[in-house]
Amino acid sequence: MLKTIADPACGTGGFFLGAYHWLTRPGAQLNAAQKKFLRDQTFSGNEIVPNTRRLCLMNLFLHNIGELSGEPSVERSDALIAEPRHKVDYVLANPPFGKKSSMTITNEEGEEDRETLTYQRQDFWETTSNKQLNFLQHIVSMLKVDSKAAVVLPDNVLFEGGAGEKIRRKLLENCDVHTILRLPTGIFYAQGVKANVVFFDNAPKDGRVHTQGVWFYDLRTNKHFTLKTRPLKLDDLQDFIGCYHPENRHQRQETERFRYYPYEELIARDKASLDIFWLKDDSLDNLADLPPPDVLQQEIIDHLEAALAAFRDVAAGLGRST
Repeated sequence: MLKTIADPACGTGGFFLGAYHWLTRPGAQLNAAQKKFLRDQTFSGNEIVPNTRRLCLMNLFLHNIGELSGEPSVERSDALIAEPRHKVDYVLANPPFGKKSSMTITNEEGEEDRETLTYQRQDFWETTSNKQLNFLQHIVSMLKVDSKAAVVLPDNVLFEGGAGEKIRRKLLENCDVHTILRLPTGIFYAQGVKANVVFFDNAPKDGRVHTQGVWFYDLRTNKHFTLKTRPLKLDDLQDFIGCYHPENRHQRQETERFRYYPYEELIARDKASLDIFWLKDDSLDNLADLPPPDVLQQEIIDHLEAALAAFRDVAAGLGRST
């Protein structure tokens, strides 16, 4: 089958290259038509930063994806401005971190200021300036019926109220949200920011609730990673891959780190929160089980930097309101 893969904030193309390496792995049997489709039509995306987009196109070309002539597969534009022109089979995305979408403007005195952006789109469930919530809604709009997405999102998307709660409820109703992988700090985002990978399938707009329940995998509690001394590796994900059961996800079984929550239980939670954890943090009770000093030191720094970043968001919001 010839499938299309998109990323609305593709950066230097890391997710595209990961997908390409999987599709061309040893043992993969691609015929001539599939190889041509993989080179010319499989990947498409957006990247708003010009230099980053150029790096992405170069990375793709060096891996035999795309051509130097012809229409580039990555547009230099804000993906959130308008509805997508075409639907795709898969979306792999790590939307840029930061709660607020904004643009820099210059006033009559020549002074620069940042103005909060909201996107008025009829296909969005809610209007908000939260960047991740807007990307999540946009990604849903990109998918064909029964197509699939894996999206990296920070914890706040799972629990915050207001537009966040309304969008979560709509996502659970309109898509089959089946898996959330809870990652430790510092893997995808700035220091101290915890991330999740949310897996969901688009569904027909038939008025039915399409999420029956969500499987959560906790790769966070009692796990310690750093970007330099203890980076996350493929081996660390093997248990999750086994639990995910990609051959048939309807044959999954619960384990210590893998747990199922039915839809009715999720929507009954305060604000329909998907910020769920159940494992006991051993380090809280047994000082002998604390991580090595360098890891503990980095975790403390991460949490302080995350708190400082959150305070900056609050301060910026107060400044705009005065």
